[in-house]
Amino acid sequence: VVKVLTTLRNHWKKTTFGVCLLSWGGHWLYGKHCDNLLRRAACQEAQAFGNELIPSSMPLKKATVFLNPAACKGKARNLFEKNAAPILHLSGLDVTVVKTDYEGQAKKLLELMENTDLIIIAGGDGTVQEVVTGLLRRADEAVFSKIPIGFIPLGKTCTLSNTLYPESTNQVQHITNATLAILKGETVPLDVLQIKGEKEQPVFAVTGLRWGSYRDAGVKVSKYWYLGPLKTKAAHFFSTFKEWPQKHQAALMYLGPTERPPEEPEEKPSRPPLYVRLYRRLRLYWASPPKEIPQEVTSEDWEELNLSTIELSIATQNRQLDLTRTEDFMDICIEADTVSKGQFVNRGSQKMRDPHACPAGSQCIQASRCILQLPEGTEGSFGIDNEEYEAMPVEVKLLPRKLRFFCDPRMREQMLHAAVQ
Repeated sequence: VVKVLTTLRNHWKKTTFGVCLLSWGGHWLYGKHCDNLLRRAACQEAQAFGNELIPSSMPLKKATVFLNPAACKGKARNLFEKNAAPILHLSGLDVTVVKTDYEGQAKKLLELMENTDLIIIAGGDGTVQEVVTGLLRRADEAVFSKIPIGFIPLGKTCTLSNTLYPESTNQVQHITNATLAILKGETVPLDVLQIKGEKEQPVFAVTGLRWGSYRDAGVKVSKYWYLGPLKTKAAHFFSTFKEWPQKHQAALMYLGPTERPPEEPEEKPSRPPLYVRLYRRLRLYWASPPKEIPQEVTSEDWEELNLSTIELSIATQNRQLDLTRTEDFMDICIEADTVSKGQFVNRGSQKMRDPHACPAGSQCIQASRCILQLPEGTEGSFGIDNEEYEAMPVEVKLLPRKLRFFCDPRMREQMLHAAVQ
């Protein structure tokens, strides 16, 4: 023992390096062991769903998974196969996995998709935006939009996961919780924005639209990777070397919030016989006065605003979901263009964490529909659910409670509890 201690003391540099290496290796192995325990527990819970008896006449539920292998810097496929796929297969679902090969493919595949009981999106914000756009562009979108949607967060940015699932620092636990939430069946209605240009087909978003200097600088953050934790501030700092102040001119027309109609029951009552329906229609026709033709929105209902801003954002209420609110609207945030360069750099870091945050001094508008007119020759890009689109005049329309997404039952309870308080 004395000889060993003497040797370790004489070679203290190698000893220190060896101890650090063993400590790191032990911590890494312990983390892998904990991840395996989480996977095993999730698979056992999924097996309970798979063991449930169903009538022989009832077919298995079909689940169509749209997987973006390029998400999370190419790690999404491995993350899905190790953490989510075993849970889905053990649950008794008839699972079909569709892997996308290039950007925009999911939109085309949704046009050809046949009937399915569940749609599962495995990827990030871009994959969600593509699937939702493809789904709502279908001619029979009124039927397909009623299919519940599951979201497995595998991308670099997964905004919806903050609404649907509890926060977790462990990636394996976050993915398994999201997959199990699909099996538990609890859903929440989410709003959708329909964004339509003059010639293009409409694009649909569940988070929102951004246009301005913070978005433009945020896209370039990855170019300064060599600066480590300072890359975000560096991107916004070098952005100030361009023309300053950075103002974006536009004209905005908008309509105010709309009253929320009562929610339709999920289970519709059985249809009465044909003679009963005919009798009811004839009685209703002779008894009720002629219906008035609904009037279209007149020009007096629109509010007009000329704006000069450093950034404009249009966001849904999905980030802070209120299941009991009585009005439907989207939030329009027009940020002041009178900010110093120091404020721009500091606020840019905050925008990277919460892109649709509306800072103090901004003009906030609640609207159900808006038209954004840009001056001719306007350059730059929109950020629609963190996907880049060419900036152009657009009409943005709110589709309230258009889609239903699976969520963790604990998150739904929190939403209802917060609404009661």
